[in-house]
Amino acid sequence: MRDLGTGFRYLLKGQRWVARHGRSYGFGLLPGLITLVLYAAVLVALGLWGEDAVTWATPFADGWSSPWPGIFRGFLTVMLFALALLLAVVTFTAVTLLIGQPFYENLSEKVDRDVSPDGHAPESGLPLWRELWISARDSLRIVVRAALWGVLLFACGFIPVVGQTAVPVIGFFVTGFFLTEELTAVALQRRGVELRTRLALLRGRRTLVWGFGTPLAVSFLVPFVAVFLMPGAVAGATLMARELLGEEIREGDEGGGQTVKTLPQPPSGSS
Repeated sequence: MRDLGTGFRYLLKGQRWVARHGRSYGFGLLPGLITLVLYAAVLVALGLWGEDAVTWATPFADGWSSPWPGIFRGFLTVMLFALALLLAVVTFTAVTLLIGQPFYENLSEKVDRDVSPDGHAPESGLPLWRELWISARDSLRIVVRAALWGVLLFACGFIPVVGQTAVPVIGFFVTGFFLTEELTAVALQRRGVELRTRLALLRGRRTLVWGFGTPLAVSFLVPFVAVFLMPGAVAGATLMARELLGEEIREGDEGGGQTVKTLPQPPSGSS
């Protein structure tokens, strides 16, 4: 359980880091703003025409006696919007990171240099187009996994009591895991860590991942919050990636404090 608190502290440290580096924070806001506009347009469209889509998809309910068609379709409309919102939360980070790849790579490198004892930031050595391709490919794989979880949780939502209590909680933990994977990928990809290995690292420290990602997933449900937290989330995920790999972290508000050696724990779980 100690890792839960550690993960949350990395989230806070990331926000403090960008608060001290205003220029990096400002540039880091741009990709989130672009993604927010795109997602808002999709959700507004779903809110306006979602009921019509559900009615079109359920012609078998036309012959039911009143008020059952309206209740049934209203329930499906709410569940459809809830599923869309869950997928928006899960994919927001992936899309934002893809749009803002150069911005977040630069931010992550600055964090690495700031906390590294020798001021060094690992570099992938790959051209930008190659980094974008790897990021897009891996993000698509994660989005597919997240979508499968979303469909499963959507189906479990129909279970009485459990669907209205346990399922939403599980959904936040699942979303938090995938958010953390996407965010740590910025730093880990620069180190040449493949997706399979990244997932194994995160599964080996699940409580650390949940401590970082679950509060972030909850906060992302509040409109506009995701945009303002994204730069700090990338910074915090970079710090956490260093711990996962056992790299030294120079503590202190301005990177001039003591050096802490973190030891990696062997990953567990299948990929």
